[in-house]
Amino acid sequence: MGRAFEYRKATKFARWDKMAKQFSKASRHITIAVKQGGPDPDTNVTLRRAIQNAKAVQMPREKVENAIKKASDKDTSNYDEIVYEGMAPHGVAVVVETATDNAQRTVANIRSYFRKRGGSLGTSGMHDFLFNRKGVFYVPKEDISNLEELELELIDFGLEEIEEDTIEEKDFYKLYVAFEDFGTMQGALESKSINLEKSELERIPTITKELDEEQLDEVLALIDLIEQDDDVSSVFVNLA
Repeated sequence: MGRAFEYRKATKFARWDKMAKQFSKASRHITIAVKQGGPDPDTNVTLRRAIQNAKAVQMPREKVENAIKKASDKDTSNYDEIVYEGMAPHGVAVVVETATDNAQRTVANIRSYFRKRGGSLGTSGMHDFLFNRKGVFYVPKEDISNLEELELELIDFGLEEIEEDTIEEKDFYKLYVAFEDFGTMQGALESKSINLEKSELERIPTITKELDEEQLDEVLALIDLIEQDDDVSSVFVNLA
């Protein structure tokens, strides 16, 4: 059928594989939220965020509902959220957040990824001084008519900074708050009926590393390998 067909097929399979992994990770976060705070999103803030983020990766409604129902089952595995820290090649700090039902499997996998790509797994807390934890809320730009007014409204709820960003051809305002103000800001945005695409807890580097193109490729190869693991939720690095 020719190279064009093979290319389209490979691209489609890659997209499906990425989507499947995103759904799997979204389901895990829904499970964690339900186990911690119950299956009602009206009373479980963490579950509301998990559902919101599931929708952001286009997870179908029935899959979200099935994930909540399954998580309510006492026999469903519990997932532990575990953070691993290490060094990529060229002195780049790496923080890996995971959600796992088998910590031994996960740590063995993470250690192997670092070894394969010239890095090393370190100890918990070794990078605390290199990253600040922040809450980040993604608001579609098209929904905001007056940015200055929005900023004034949200300062009292912990707003620290607003940045513009484009993700997959969609423009956003990213609202940053301190880690401890995450719940306060989420409540404020909901009460003001401000549409959110997604919200996350991110680790923002305080000290960054500059690399040349070849060095950067080595680090990105490690990040890509780690992110392919189903147990991995997020990867943060202090690249400039």
